[in-house]
Order: sequence, then structure tokens, then C-alpha cells
Amino acid sequence: MKRCGVAAGILLAALGISCGKEGPPLPPLVRVPAPPAGLVAERRGESVDITLTVPAANTDGTRPANVQRVDIYAITAPASVTDDQLLKLGTRVGSVDVKAPRDPNATVDPDEPASDAEPPIGKGLDQGATTSFKEVLTSAAERTVELSSSSSNGKATAPQPLAGPALQPASRIYAAVGVSTRGRRGPFSNRAGVPLMPAPAPPSEPQVTYDESGIVVTWSAPQARSPIQKPATEDVLPSRPIGFSFSSTAFNVYEVRDQKETRLTTPASTEARFVDKRIEWGVERCYTVRTVELIDPLSVESEASPARCVTPTDTFSPKAPTGLTAVATEGAINLIWDPNTEADLAGYVVLRAAAPSGTFTPVTPAPIQQANFTDSVQPGVRYVYAVRAIDKAGNASEPSEATDATEAR
Repeated sequence: MKRCGVAAGILLAALGISCGKEGPPLPPLVRVPAPPAGLVAERRGESVDITLTVPAANTDGTRPANVQRVDIYAITAPASVTDDQLLKLGTRVGSVDVKAPRDPNATVDPDEPASDAEPPIGKGLDQGATTSFKEVLTSAAERTVELSSSSSNGKATAPQPLAGPALQPASRIYAAVGVSTRGRRGPFSNRAGVPLMPAPAPPSEPQVTYDESGIVVTWSAPQARSPIQKPATEDVLPSRPIGFSFSSTAFNVYEVRDQKETRLTTPASTEARFVDKRIEWGVERCYTVRTVELIDPLSVESEASPARCVTPTDTFSPKAPTGLTAVATEGAINLIWDPNTEADLAGYVVLRAAAPSGTFTPVTPAPIQQANFTDSVQPGVRYVYAVRAIDKAGNASEPSEATDATEAR
């Protein structure tokens, strides 16, 4: 009887150990979008163009992103502005809708194919797409926001020394953030800033010329800004300002097509000249130029110059072939020469004259592709040969240097 009681006790004790107490339920996993990538802000005249990439994943790497829209914030303040200050004191200057997942929890891991997940739905942008936004600068946007002397957690910061006068132009800071289907923000994107100094004057209308190798765009630079310190005179001693950042001037060239500009200069050109190597005969190209004032690391562009268009026409002849050599054999004369290297070469026309008349006539009725030719000739007659190169537009080169030969018997 004791043995039964002991066994029962051991069994109950074992059952007691195996039955743990249930803990509180875990909160549901809330996914938020990763920060928008590659945010760039470029000031052109009195507006700022912002470009960014819409999130395509969540902060934990799962896809698709739990994102419904992307908000763009701006603030005219020091670059040290915090995310909390940007949200509280900045301005939401733009917002773009994004295709969102039907079920934010139905995701795939980073090492799984995206096709395993249900695609996002809606009328917004595709996830991972690049989008652009323009902010027109107003007097309100140019006013500097006074940041609070308290930290974001409400505690006063340590006293700071008085700052001297600002030596850099005021700047406007931009950042973007993805917002989930339930209104939760993810992390902010990188910051991008533009200076709020007056924009430089645009260059003159460009002049456009071309040859067979490229299109040459030239322009006249605008008049330089007045210096901070006038030159020394008999009454004014020379000076060297300390702490100021002096700007440098460069230029950006844009191709204009369908009222859209595509920048061709990376980095900006320090010369008032640009060569576009993408020449295509019969294709119109239009160019405009903007002055760029560089204040490291920021820059501001002028308004665009008037556009100038050109439609290149191929009127340029190929180079004359070189190295023409004639070798006589029985009943024929074999010709060989160095191939031309023009990209638009159509072929060669072989010219022949019976000495001593010297009147050349074409032996080949149409351009031949290869740089050699065999001419069947009459025995005992001396022949003189030359070759012309022909391009695809029908332009003919000057004749090559002549060579002569007599059929070998």
C-alpha cells in the first residue's frame, strides 16, 4: 500500500513539473516600412526638385513593405535638426500614395522569392519605384525655424556658448518617411539640403555645332557676383575674410525632350563648353544650360537658359583609303588596301583607268564590303587603280593614292 502511494506521488509530481503556467499573450508583430532610399534635393532657380525611391521592404527585410504612402518633410533649420523636431516644427510639403499589401502580415523573408507573396494593390506607385516632387520656395519657406532649447524628452539641454554670426547661407533640409497601412511611420530617409542664397544668373542661349564625332555646345557665362570685400586702394588696406565659404561657379548641361530635362554633365562642367558624343544623324537634340554655384557641400542652380536645338545631317566624307597595293597574276590584277574605321562606312568603289589616258571609271557598280578586289583584265595592258570609301549617307571620300600594274603572262 505504501508502495502504491509513493508511486502515485511521484507520478503527480512529474505531472506537476510538466504543466507550466501560461504567460501573458505576446503582442502582434507590427511591421513598418524601411526608410525611403536615395533621397536627393536639387535647387533650380526658385524651386527644389526632390527625388527618392519608395520602400519595397520592411525594417526587418520582409516583403512587400507595409507602406501606404510616403510623406516628404522640409524645414529651414540647421542640419542637426532631429527627427522629432522635423515632425513637430517642419512642414509636410508632399505626399505620394503607394500600392499597399492586402494583408501586411502575409510577407516573404529576404531570401525567398517575391513572387511567393501576394502583390500590393491600389492606385499608387509601385513599391521600389523612383518618384520626384517639386517644392516652389516661398517667403515662408525661407524663414529659419527657431529650434527649441529643450531636448525631445522634455529635459533642458546644457547651456551652450553664444554663437557668432552665421557664415554659411541658410539651408532647407528635406527628409522622407514611409507610413504604414495603420498610420505608423517607419524610419526617416537620409537628409538632403539646399542653400537658400539667391540663385545665380543663367548663362546665355547656347550655340550648337557638330561634326562627325559629336555635338559641341558652347555658351557665355553670366557676370560674376560682386565680391564681399572691394579690392584694396590707397585708402583701404587689403583684407582676408576668415570663416566665410566662398562659392565657385560651374555649369550643368541638360538635354530637353518632351518638356523634360535630362542632365548630361556629371560632375558639373567648369568650362563653358560641352561635347555630346551621342550623335545620331537625322535625330533632333535640344540643349539648355544652367549656372551652378557651389558652396561645399551644397549647390544651387540658376533658371535654365533658352533652349537651342539642332538636327545633325551627315555631310562628312570618309577618309581616303590608304595602303592600296596591286599584284598582277595571269589574267587578273589583285588589289588590297587598309580598311577604313568609320562607324557608318558602307563600302568601297574601285576605280580603274587604262594608262596612259588616266580617266578613271568605276569597276564596281555598287560599294563592296571587303578591302580587296580581283579585276579580270586584258593581257599586256597597264592599268591604274584608285579606291574611294563611301559612307551610309552616300558621302564619298577623295580617291586613294593611285597604283598601277600589268597582267602577268
